[in-house]
Amino acid sequence: MATSTTTELDYRPSYRAALVVSLVTLVLYLITLAPSTAMWDTSEYIAAAYTLGLPHPPGNPLFVILGRVFSILPIASSVAVRINILAAICSAASAGMWFLITERILVGWFPLRWQRVLGGAIAAAIGATAFTVWNQSVVNEKVYTVSLVGLAIISWLMIRWSDEPDGRKADRILVLVAYLLSLGYSNHMAGMLAAPAVGLAVIIRRPRTIFRWKLLLACAGVLVLGLTPFATQPIRAAYFPAINEGEPTACRTKLALSCTFSKGTLDAFEYNFNRGQYGKPDLSDRQASFVDQVGMWWMYFKWQWIRDAHGDHPFAQALLAAAFLVLGLFGGWVHYQRDRRSFWYFGSLMFTMSLLLIYYLNFKLGASQDPTSQAPHEVRDRDYFFIWSFSAWGVWAALGLLFVWESIAAMFGSENVKVGREVVVAPKRESWMYASPVLLIAAIPLFANWHWASRAGHRDTRDFAYDILNSVEPYGVLVTVGDNDTFPLWYAQEVEGIRRDVVVANTSLLNTDWYVRQVIRRPIYEYDAAKGPAIYRGKVWTKPTTPPIHMSMNDADSVPAYYPLNAPMPFGAGDLHTTIDPKNLDHGVLQRADLFVLRMIQDSWPQRPIYFARTSGSYARSLGLGDYVLTQGLASKVFIPSKTGSKDTLFVQGDGWFDVPRSDSLWNHVFLGPQSVLNTGDWIDRPSVGIPYLYVATGMELAEALKQQGKTAEAQAVFNMSKRVASAVRLDELVRGAEAEFQQPVGDTARAAPLPAAVAPPAPAKTDSTNKPGARTVPKKKS
Repeated sequence: MATSTTTELDYRPSYRAALVVSLVTLVLYLITLAPSTAMWDTSEYIAAAYTLGLPHPPGNPLFVILGRVFSILPIASSVAVRINILAAICSAASAGMWFLITERILVGWFPLRWQRVLGGAIAAAIGATAFTVWNQSVVNEKVYTVSLVGLAIISWLMIRWSDEPDGRKADRILVLVAYLLSLGYSNHMAGMLAAPAVGLAVIIRRPRTIFRWKLLLACAGVLVLGLTPFATQPIRAAYFPAINEGEPTACRTKLALSCTFSKGTLDAFEYNFNRGQYGKPDLSDRQASFVDQVGMWWMYFKWQWIRDAHGDHPFAQALLAAAFLVLGLFGGWVHYQRDRRSFWYFGSLMFTMSLLLIYYLNFKLGASQDPTSQAPHEVRDRDYFFIWSFSAWGVWAALGLLFVWESIAAMFGSENVKVGREVVVAPKRESWMYASPVLLIAAIPLFANWHWASRAGHRDTRDFAYDILNSVEPYGVLVTVGDNDTFPLWYAQEVEGIRRDVVVANTSLLNTDWYVRQVIRRPIYEYDAAKGPAIYRGKVWTKPTTPPIHMSMNDADSVPAYYPLNAPMPFGAGDLHTTIDPKNLDHGVLQRADLFVLRMIQDSWPQRPIYFARTSGSYARSLGLGDYVLTQGLASKVFIPSKTGSKDTLFVQGDGWFDVPRSDSLWNHVFLGPQSVLNTGDWIDRPSVGIPYLYVATGMELAEALKQQGKTAEAQAVFNMSKRVASAVRLDELVRGAEAEFQQPVGDTARAAPLPAAVAPPAPAKTDSTNKPGARTVPKKKS
């Protein structure tokens, strides 16, 4: 094994080879790129970038600026694809950085350039095709790939600095690194992940640096400079873009010096910057044991080499995870032995991005971790928070694989090789060739993850948004409860211009003051009948002249966080009269969001149609409206049932009233989602599988209702489509029980369509409590 130093080999980075690696990686990502949006935060961030808005706190201003630039570049046919390309470019550039770092580490080990280039390419390939890295690189879910490229660039700079800490460019490199750390923070807090490793490398390689006050002042100055993207937020917020979460400004009607430079704006900005609305527990208050939290990381680590979302290949997944873990640990050991000066930075970076980050994030059990446990689980899987460690793991895994390669090659024969001033023992050229098949291990994630990581052709999220918005009559209000029934709608409305006349009112966000102000302030958009469904044509839809909440902003701000109910409370709006039972409410209280939903019904219904998204589950029933909503497609409309009955309006046992002709028309002539799910062919993210399940449940209800009306052929066609959707997303067990019931003859009842026992009403959509105010929780009183 060669032991020459970097200086003796006169090392020069292979920038052209790094560029080729990045371009090849980019081609892979472009081939598997999503053509539209996706679940969770993807829609929120694409819409925020396109509108130059503010996503959830702290607002990620650098990403918004970059995303806005990409959204207007003529590089693709749609806004979503352009912003997805941003993610692909960032990750591809990161692969080039890992190539350079690996090549540099190998300088003191492999004397021949082709070996070092091969090693760098292997590192880039392993890191780039790890599941989470690949999956996040083909759709811009949020900001993680931008953070990744920042960390990779900082790492390359620090590896070079570690070679010559007293060199002519050393100080400038440190100042640049300080700036990139701060700039990265304006994209996401992960931008600072490299800071501990930078500090340790400086202390070990050049300790006197910490006493050079001029250099420290320069670093402090650029740290402040890097945070300046945050200064855009109070200004942009006062222009009230469509996505304006947190609203870090005291201005209420327009941008003005008096309200911008005020204590109110400062307080709002600080609250937003510090993510005050989320209430993250102290690190001493562990949400799960550290062992379980490491177990969550290990579960996600196993995903990287073969995702196996349905548990079909557990042995292969465990075997590959063990292999890549051992390769990485061997690689870390080899790194320490062969190039200790770069190890101090890179080794501490790996520690920070894994064990230290696990402790800091303090997550509950992962959404897919130990499903039988009664302990609290995260609402979704958090593998994306470890994208940086999984990407960088490719460097160490490559070093470990090269160690194995060399060891096997040595068994086929060695020879003396002169390297610099030394003569070392190394495998013969033909020995390297004989041992080379072992390097194919690096290609396993590419082939094992292609099905799981690729998002090529996936349009199901966009089409779901299209379907649910078109389930609402013109100028309607749609009450939603979670991320996945809200953010895709924002994308559809603000990016693609679909049904902007519909007001989306998210109950989780209605618990905040700023969101209520946005609902009041929102423009009233004209309904475009030519682009809308045919079922809404031929009728005059009166455009409202007032917002759905008839309150001033000051009055709305004064609404309490919650209102306790000690006894059943009557509620009325026009001819609608019902009773709200505190037994049906969480903790027996009406939350602020509940009060505003009821207020919208009182203020705007029936002039505006009011709908509850079917993703809200039993929310309408908890407000006493269970018998006063009529399901139409993917939403349920507030209405008063006819006393005489109607053959077109059936009562579905367990789920309320069902509009058969409207739902039938939507299913057969409007909905795009069922076919999109079939085209996707799977549903990898199980925590969001409630979205395709919604189609299954709706289709089976419709099929049963059509059967009750004697429309057997139509009912069978709808049922078959529901069955195919269920099969595609691995929900076959729902259909097996329902199919037997569906095949039974129609009973004597003409107005009751029983819901198949195997298909329960849709469960409420989930809200990512790490990022947003918790849905259905009682806000704490302000002290």
